[in-house]
Amino acid sequence: MDLIYLRMRNRVHVKQNQQVRLKDIAKIIGEDRQVKKIEEGVLLTVKKEDKNIIIIDLIEVIEVIQAVDPSIEIQTFGPSQTIIEVIYEKQKVSFLAFAAVWLLLFIGAAMTIMNFHVDVSMGEVHQRLFAIITGIEDKKPLLIQIPYSFGLGIGMILFFNHFFKKRFNEEPSPLEVEMFNYQQDLDQYVIMNENKESTRHLDNG
Repeated sequence: MDLIYLRMRNRVHVKQNQQVRLKDIAKIIGEDRQVKKIEEGVLLTVKKEDKNIIIIDLIEVIEVIQAVDPSIEIQTFGPSQTIIEVIYEKQKVSFLAFAAVWLLLFIGAAMTIMNFHVDVSMGEVHQRLFAIITGIEDKKPLLIQIPYSFGLGIGMILFFNHFFKKRFNEEPSPLEVEMFNYQQDLDQYVIMNENKESTRHLDNG
């Protein structure tokens, strides 16, 4: 009896009308000849009715493998479901829409920073700090405010570890970590919701 080891992937991207094969959603280890034959097993063909999310369960994968060769012994590890995300052709975004969103975010971020500075009396802090350092009272201590403004921008760039598409190091930024956690929670919700739907269909059947 041949033995194979199978580990399903967490999430894969496919295109509409694409045939999804075992090699697309799982890593299979075993005897080369057997693995090549199994990897070409077709799970499904993506249709328009499938919308943009499809959940493949481990049981479905095992059924396809057994259809290829019922004598194969399967050892599984890792996740028991794979989320298939259907990628459709992206619509081109108009320059006006891009500019409007950029302007909205810019104004929103600027208002947030200014309101924060008003709340903590940053202007008075700068005036007091300038007076301590120079001994001169100044309502607009630009020698402190200008470097502070540049430092604020540079600090944000370093904090998010990105300057346009350039990364400064391999360490993920706090935003990337939060996005990763959000994606994990979203995937878990999708899987749990799909399991409920499957159970409901079985009950109705």
